[in-house]
Amino acid sequence: VQLQASGGGLVQAGGSLRLSCAASGRTFSNYRMGWFRQAPGKERAFVAGITRSGGSTLYADSVKGRFTISRDNAKNTVYLQMDSLRPEDTAVYYCAADLARPGTQVLVKPTHYNYWGQGTEVTVSS
Repeated sequence: VQLQASGGGLVQAGGSLRLSCAASGRTFSNYRMGWFRQAPGKERAFVAGITRSGGSTLYADSVKGRFTISRDNAKNTVYLQMDSLRPEDTAVYYCAADLARPGTQVLVKPTHYNYWGQGTEVTVSS
């Protein structure tokens, strides 16, 4: 499984970005997907997750109401729409996929995921 994240960049506070993560190698609809971020000097943190069908999503409290995760299984892609961005959203954003763990709920820990993209950098200026 290969994951390719894109869409990061520099944006002013209050602006928007949409991250994309394209997957290849297996049947995409079998993956539970997640977005994480890592700011300098901090641990990788959960941002948002989505179930295989896209029917259920979960967000970190810090992004709830501002970020939206979605997926298009026909395009093998998961998205993270980020609105009302704040300087504290500055980080490298990673997409992740789980193929092996049993169950159907959204996964929130980095250790739950066994495939990772390369990361895309988001910088929000004040």
